[in-house]
Amino acid sequence: MSDVYVLGVDMIKFGRFPERTVPDLASEAALLALDDAGLSIQDMQALYCGNLGQASAMVGQRVLQEIGQTGIPVVNCANACATGATAFREAWTSIKAGLYDVVLAVGVEQMGKGLLGGGGAGKGIPKEGLLGSGTMPAVFAEAGMEHARKYGTTFEQFAKISVKNHHHSTMNPKAMYRIETPLEEVMNAEMISYPNSKLMCSVNVDGSAAAVLVSEKKAKELGMERAVRVKASVITSDPYQERDLVMPDVNTCTRKAAREAYEMAGIGPEDLDLVELHDCFATAEMLHYENLGLCEDGEAGRMIDEGEVALGGKIPVNVSGGLLSKGHPLGATGIANIYEVCTHLRGEAGERQVEDAKIGLTHVIGLGSACGIHILEKT
Repeated sequence: MSDVYVLGVDMIKFGRFPERTVPDLASEAALLALDDAGLSIQDMQALYCGNLGQASAMVGQRVLQEIGQTGIPVVNCANACATGATAFREAWTSIKAGLYDVVLAVGVEQMGKGLLGGGGAGKGIPKEGLLGSGTMPAVFAEAGMEHARKYGTTFEQFAKISVKNHHHSTMNPKAMYRIETPLEEVMNAEMISYPNSKLMCSVNVDGSAAAVLVSEKKAKELGMERAVRVKASVITSDPYQERDLVMPDVNTCTRKAAREAYEMAGIGPEDLDLVELHDCFATAEMLHYENLGLCEDGEAGRMIDEGEVALGGKIPVNVSGGLLSKGHPLGATGIANIYEVCTHLRGEAGERQVEDAKIGLTHVIGLGSACGIHILEKT
């Protein structure tokens, strides 16, 4: 089967755009990615579009109405916070299968305000209000406190993740917030759900990102200078386990995906040069250091204390500023993470550039459950 390459990739600056429509936001990113690849919509053989909030609105087709209706097949997908990564993987799979040589993947979201989760339309006993809160801040606060119980992780260590990511964001012109947040400011901010203060929670923003994926044959034809190889593409759901689901396990899905991705790529976590992971909350980033094998279980607090995950450290994590600063438009995040890693592998990240970056990993997780991991390699 052919290797798959990212030939063009880009994202809009994340922010609040109440005057714009979802297809308008998606179209901007799509055109940016097409320009980056030196191609047009007429060159695309299929479109895969990820969006959560308007999942039934055929957003992909509406994008083509904005930038050119060429009659190509369009697939719309929704997969919680892994929506963008899922659209990217479907595009990757179609090339791997030999169906197409050039496809476009787009992720887009226009977010509201307030806490995610907690509503729940399912039958049975609801967690919210009866068995505890099902809102995302509460779920990941609970997961963080379980880590603290097992390993002695401190409030200060969780807060240092926010300090790091906000510092990284000051070097990213496409991040929503580009501000320094000293440790005391993070720790003294309004408490949302202990140990996550307001500055330790991801930002609800509007945004879009897109990527042009091509077969190896097409990449060689168009030029390999800036092409990035997709070494692994994995989507998982949670395996069955006997446990109390009043407290969702936010770890198993990622651990399963990480094992599969490393095996597919033929590498280990020690071979990575940078990681963009799903820091929906500071506690989540801490857990994912271990879930992705960046350190042994119980060592995540040490990693943040010793600066191993900061720019210039052993394995920089979320140099974009992460979801805590760049923002988290659910359907766009998976492809935005891919944009960030590709930018470093191309050596085009400016002052936040990870030196000599050759291999990077992107990770997103949507509770429910879905985890998407991609490993990308400089050509």
